[in-house]
Amino acid sequence: MQFEDFDLSTPDTGRHAGAAPDADTPAATAVRLQYLLDNTPSIIYCTVPSGDFKMTFVSNNALNVLGYQPEEMVADPNFWFDHIHPDDAPGIFSSLAQIFVEGARAYEYRFRVHDGSYLWMHDSLRLVRDEHGVPFEVIGSLTDITERKRMEAMLQARGEEQQLLISKLQEAHDQLLQSEKMASIGQLAAGIAHEINNPIGFVNSNMSSLQGYVGTLFGVIGQYEEAMRETPDGPALAARVAQVRDQADLAFLQDDMVDLVRESMDGLKRVRDIVQALKDFSHVGETDWQVASLHAGLDSTLNIVANELKYKARIEKHYGELPQILCLASQLNQVFMNLLVNAGQAISSDGVISIRTGHAGDWVWVEIGDTGAGIAPEHLNRIFEPFFTTKAVGSGTGLGLSLSYGIVNKHGGRIEVASEVGRGTRFTVHLPVTPPAAPPAP
Repeated sequence: MQFEDFDLSTPDTGRHAGAAPDADTPAATAVRLQYLLDNTPSIIYCTVPSGDFKMTFVSNNALNVLGYQPEEMVADPNFWFDHIHPDDAPGIFSSLAQIFVEGARAYEYRFRVHDGSYLWMHDSLRLVRDEHGVPFEVIGSLTDITERKRMEAMLQARGEEQQLLISKLQEAHDQLLQSEKMASIGQLAAGIAHEINNPIGFVNSNMSSLQGYVGTLFGVIGQYEEAMRETPDGPALAARVAQVRDQADLAFLQDDMVDLVRESMDGLKRVRDIVQALKDFSHVGETDWQVASLHAGLDSTLNIVANELKYKARIEKHYGELPQILCLASQLNQVFMNLLVNAGQAISSDGVISIRTGHAGDWVWVEIGDTGAGIAPEHLNRIFEPFFTTKAVGSGTGLGLSLSYGIVNKHGGRIEVASEVGRGTRFTVHLPVTPPAAPPAP
């Protein structure tokens, strides 16, 4: 609601009725004060300091703001209480008596105006006492804050929309992370199956041979027993036993059985290690922050990507002394896998992938370097962008480095990259021992 504009220049004989007179007299001062009071943005009012807080004075600008004549507001002893919104009134009534203790109170509430609608008002009340300390009256100032409340509601609605969008973005990020992880696992599934099938294949073959050997051994034993029954003469028995032993090649069977069992046990251990590496890599059932060893994570990840790398690169590990860190272990393993697979894909053949680790103060670092093709300078600033890839269509999602960047950033760390075309690339992951965003270690 707009206030009426008044001319503050030297008034003439046709001036507004509320304009100040020319003379500097007590009467002129009173008129001037009345003029200012009537045209201030806030409604000034007074009430009795007891009972129903009946209004005893209301400034004339109430008509401009609320649509009521001041005389109408003063005449009705319940005017103020009767025009407060029913939902806001209880909170005001229950605490109004505190003004006699605190000396001042402030409220924000809806007030019904002349046309039946409600305006939001800021009401600031102050208790005035006489020279004896007895409450004399309450002076109040009512200011229309409807526009401010509208803006606050709009900002709150936008804030809720932004929170919803942030929640959806986080959900989308988590889905992308899982999709990238599944895509990476799918990419390596054939290699892992091959790694498992190899030991299973020769264990199966060995067991088949062992089955034949056992049959032969039982046959030898049977012939021993038969020879002992049929030939009581000692030398003849020994000659017969030697003949049977030579025919069965028992010495070879004995040695080969030991080797077969050893190889079979080694093969089964390899299967067990691969399965354990899969569990360690994914940290099944462990989705919370935990204290973990980066070296263990690197080793389990290397087992997972072994088939992807072993035909084209040699792994060189230069592990330093590392403290255990508070982290999301499975997500850091995803970072290591992305960097190792990228390193392998950058090497055509006979390359080297080096892994170095170390720590300084409250930080640890993991460096994964390769002797591959390198990254062109014009691409270095884009490699962490989502869906950006220089690989052929179908060879990658373009999400690996972007999601790796997000994971490291979630841990309060950073990724640095250095590359030279034709000579290789080096990624260095820096991580704090205790990430600032992580909950306290258990």
